[in-house]
Amino acid sequence: MKIIEIQGNKPLSGTIKVSGAKNSAVALIPAAILCDEEVVIENIPDISDTYDLFNILEVLNVKKEYDKPILKLDLRNIRNTIVDKDLSSKLRASYYFMGALLGKFKKAVVYFPGGCSIGSRPIDYHIKGFKQMGATVEIENDKYTISAKNLHGANIYLDFESVGATVNLILAATKAEGTTIIHNAAREPEIVNVATFLNSMGAKITGAGTNEIKIIGVKYLKKGQVEVIPDRIETLTYLIIGALVGKNLKIDNIIPAHIQAPLSKLIDIGVDIKQNNNNIIISAKNDYNSTDIKTLVYPGFPTDVAQPFSVLLTQCKGISHVYETIYENRMGHMPYLNKMGANVQYNLKEAKIKGPTKLKGAEVTATDLRAGAALVCAGLKAEGKTVIFDAEHVLRGYGDLETKLTNVGAKIAIKKIK
Repeated sequence: MKIIEIQGNKPLSGTIKVSGAKNSAVALIPAAILCDEEVVIENIPDISDTYDLFNILEVLNVKKEYDKPILKLDLRNIRNTIVDKDLSSKLRASYYFMGALLGKFKKAVVYFPGGCSIGSRPIDYHIKGFKQMGATVEIENDKYTISAKNLHGANIYLDFESVGATVNLILAATKAEGTTIIHNAAREPEIVNVATFLNSMGAKITGAGTNEIKIIGVKYLKKGQVEVIPDRIETLTYLIIGALVGKNLKIDNIIPAHIQAPLSKLIDIGVDIKQNNNNIIISAKNDYNSTDIKTLVYPGFPTDVAQPFSVLLTQCKGISHVYETIYENRMGHMPYLNKMGANVQYNLKEAKIKGPTKLKGAEVTATDLRAGAALVCAGLKAEGKTVIFDAEHVLRGYGDLETKLTNVGAKIAIKKIK
């Protein structure tokens, strides 16, 4: 087990450079296997999810060169084999190999994916879409065998704007016969990143970033290249940290257009922000106003940001509310915030936060990735020492966390314990 130790309430100054987006990288790497030649993916984040995907590539006989942050893959000798339970259970994004292997080989055998315990996250929309494209699906003890003698285009209507289903269906459709149209598609920037990558190889994908995506299947994909977009969730996490303890803290390598909804909430509560083309300079204040946030699909307020943002709400004057509409288990950090001095009443879908309250260091546990990020935010603001157990959750999504924060003045260390 790894822990994160933080000596809190230190002002942070300097520059933090945001890494490539986790949610893009974990889709781009499986997307790469559709190529028939070689690919280059730049700005790969140095996170544990990346290495878990590398392990799957190794089983598939994909030749890899990783010179941080550039990944080169040779797909000419790839083989189709089972993505077993030990590999798939380590991260949610392993399910993208379903669509990629189905598109490439017309057959995929993948165990049910892992990831954070933030609520029910079925893959019904993925499976329904595969079936509409002519695939059969057999499920046995969490093992999904998906195959198609004739994988063909289809008109697919998603009941919910699911990022995972949208990406998976794009992957399957890229080499299917005919035309696929995904209606009510998710619109996240990470989906645009994937479509741009596939198009660089010769795919025919239009409409990514809108709620209707059209894919005309092709038989062959040539060499391709893409750069992972900056991580908007990491950007916002560090902006929240800046609002808590920043002193002219610069968050660099960002795309402001990707974070407009949460950025407007930071402005609403009174955060001192100086916005430039690709960076934001932020300083902490002592007189923030309360607000309410409601998580929504993009371009609304991201569910992944609600947990870190709730820490900032503990420092706001009055009553704030967090309404979670995407998952039913996003409140795992709340008992630990209360242990650190917050005043939060909560259930599975809603939290009422009364502030401002003084936070104090404590021993806490990261129950999932973004809950862990929230506790890092709280530890940096709190007086005294905070120890976060099960830090592996945090390291799944925040590359070079210790270095980035230490370089701007934080007293933070990641340690391994028995």
